[in-house]
Amino acid sequence: MAVPAAVPPEPERLADLAWPGLTGRRPLVLLPLGSCEQHGPHLPLDTDAAVAAAVAERAAAWLRGEVDLVVAPVQPYGASGEHEGFPGTVSIGHTALRLMITEIGRSLLRWAGRLLVVNGHGGNLTSLADAVTGLRDEGWEAAWWPCAPLGADAHAGRAETSMMLRLRHATVRAEQAVAGPTDPVHLLMDRLITESVRGVSPSGVLGDPAGAGAAEGELLLCRMADDLADDIRAWRVSEHGRLGTPGYRPVSARAGAGR
Repeated sequence: MAVPAAVPPEPERLADLAWPGLTGRRPLVLLPLGSCEQHGPHLPLDTDAAVAAAVAERAAAWLRGEVDLVVAPVQPYGASGEHEGFPGTVSIGHTALRLMITEIGRSLLRWAGRLLVVNGHGGNLTSLADAVTGLRDEGWEAAWWPCAPLGADAHAGRAETSMMLRLRHATVRAEQAVAGPTDPVHLLMDRLITESVRGVSPSGVLGDPAGAGAAEGELLLCRMADDLADDIRAWRVSEHGRLGTPGYRPVSARAGAGR
């Protein structure tokens, strides 16, 4: 893949357009989906939304001129009931999330050609997949894609801390960062279901932020955006509405370039 220009292109953002700018088009719309939930004592509540928006916008910028694509405003609320033991968390629940994605999709796809929800919060996945498969059953072209760095810790650990150091360094309270349980999330799942995150980790961290850095965050963001761009080009959707297949392909020359 080609090395990017010194000044990378900007993505086309839905919020910046007027309706005539969409006349005669049937673009693919990327909808970043996040959450408003605790991310330990050191990361901002909108971490998931910030990561989803950044990945969507980078992929859209790289595809500009190749795919007719616009990025919708980020949806900052999701299903975060497992984090409600901490102040600041705002969860709309699974029923509302499923309905919201369904209605956004139905409305948006009356003028857009395709919808891709770029999801930044794992707790959204069940309802998101249900909503997207429902839209597909109605005949709409919709899919979802997860922002999930391969091998990353579960929540507010090194990966998310690194990405937020890259995206919004001033909001990271590094001096307050602490380690939480570092077991793989599947080993903690039974306790997370019965005790919620607060019962498993009083700090809200599942992982260890130690060693996080902005350069690592840049690489993680670029890897995800690179994968997302490739999956958009191929546009293969599973029976559950998931675009592409899990796992990273080799990183292109874009990864690591400052953005």
